[in-house]
Amino acid sequence: MLVSVYGSAVFGVDAQRITIEVNIDKGIGYHLVGLPDNAVRESNFRIAAALKNIGYKHPGKKITLNMAPADLRMEGSAYDLPLTLGILAASGQINAPNIGDYVLMGELALNGKIRPIKGALPIAIQALKDGFKGILLPKENEREAGIVKGLDVYGMENITEVIAFFEGREVFQPLVIDTREAFAQQLKYPEHDFSDVKGQETIKRCMEIAAAGGHNIILIGPPGAGKTMLAKRLPSILPPMTLEEALETTKIHSVVGKIKNQGLISVRPFRSPHHTISDVALVGGGQYPQPGEISMAHNGLLFLDELPEFKRSVLEVMRQPLEDREVTISRAKFTVTYPASFMLVASMNPSPSGYFNDGKSGSVTPFEMQRYLGKISGPLLDRIDLHVEVEPVPFEKLSETRPAESSAAIRNRVNEARKLQTQRFKNSKNTH
Repeated sequence: MLVSVYGSAVFGVDAQRITIEVNIDKGIGYHLVGLPDNAVRESNFRIAAALKNIGYKHPGKKITLNMAPADLRMEGSAYDLPLTLGILAASGQINAPNIGDYVLMGELALNGKIRPIKGALPIAIQALKDGFKGILLPKENEREAGIVKGLDVYGMENITEVIAFFEGREVFQPLVIDTREAFAQQLKYPEHDFSDVKGQETIKRCMEIAAAGGHNIILIGPPGAGKTMLAKRLPSILPPMTLEEALETTKIHSVVGKIKNQGLISVRPFRSPHHTISDVALVGGGQYPQPGEISMAHNGLLFLDELPEFKRSVLEVMRQPLEDREVTISRAKFTVTYPASFMLVASMNPSPSGYFNDGKSGSVTPFEMQRYLGKISGPLLDRIDLHVEVEPVPFEKLSETRPAESSAAIRNRVNEARKLQTQRFKNSKNTH
């Protein structure tokens, strides 16, 4: 008997429909064809154990499973659920006439429980585009996929519930989420506030200008001047994300598997990778391409602390994304593109000793300072709009009891500036 079930594969931040054809005939054997990776090939062992533990059996016949399109590489264990349902339907163990109306994705545990997957949001978006009635996926992913309107989303705890759904033995209600209401409820600002920062009014003004124009900024100053403290508070003065930006950001984090059933991401990302990061981890890529830190910072901030400590090759790969606001990763058979529209915030010391040549904190020759600053290439520095010197805060300022200006007050001015820019450039095609 031949049965077709449907899954989905994620490439970049988009998904593509996968058709799984299951044929059971006389003979003995298990043949999985297409381009499955090792995790997909090993699904036979998980499926056999899960079926036995829930009271069904793995057919002792010749089972042929074709994953189409056959020239597309299938990765990961998320195909366990559609493969299992296809085998049960093709062997006549369940009656599921409407199985072709739904997309099925989920990893199987040996006791039949369904484990969460990556990329539930783009999979749900593609299922709606392809005209499917709904999608069945792990319970942990239902809020993430439920963002998509017009698609019935069912979160399932185990494969027994999935079988009961298709056989009509139980009635399940699809998850309904009002996206705009959920976005409004989750909208909040970072807890770090500029009111905690004593002094540094000039630096705060520079950061306000950077936030208003979406400019990249680098802070140059000695240890203890407050560079990291200021950088961590920059997200608190950025305008709130729009619903469209929240969807874009959630989509990227969904592909990486960082959603954890929270639904929409409403806070602008703040990514601060360690200086030992590799170029692939920063911009994305790998044998099976995944978004890097700069894509995870899309619509938010990327903070590089102690910039000269990063490998030069790592910093140089950022030049093109800073210009184009996206990353394109090419392989022999395919190309994926990840969005990377972020604000770069960097910090560094002015010299190897960490201090300016002011005669107060140690002697540093101009040559030593120039050589240290030369670790950062000119083309990269050209892409950083604001270069700001950060001086240590005098004790008199630190001991003041008067509260500093809050992030909310600064953010109001930033929002007004953004409104003026939107009005000024409303007829321009370039939105960055």
